Amino acid sequence: RWLFDQAVCTLYAFCGLLFGLSSLGSLTALSTVRCLQLCYPAYGSRFSRGQAALLLPAVWGYALAFAAAPLARWGSYGPEPYGTACCITWEASSSRATLYILALFIFCYLLPCLLILLSHARILCTLWLARRSLRQH
Repeated sequence: RWLFDQAVCTLYAFCGLLFGLSSLGSLTALSTVRCLQLCYPAYGSRFSRGQAALLLPAVWGYALAFAAAPLARWGSYGPEPYGTACCITWEASSSRATLYILALFIFCYLLPCLLILLSHARILCTLWLARRSLRQH
């Protein structure tokens, strides 16, 4: 069972969600930038350190917005079903909680995963076409 009070449970769940979302967001940003640099060199070569310096806080801000939403009563944090740790309360108790879970799924899981898959697929396609072009010459 969870050994601490609700405040520690909330902090634990908040940190877990914040770091998880920022990790997935960082991977999404990295794969998208690499795709631009490899597949579209005219645009990718324009990516600067300044833009990278803006991208990192944007990723963390995006993660923070979704992780802080339960603190603002859009969704909630609570013990997991087995009661040994804390996370988002997945059983929606209201339409607002259902909306939060749906938004979290779409914007923090589905969209990043699709961007990563599409970026990697585009990179693989570009490399395959380049290799095929080299073989023909």
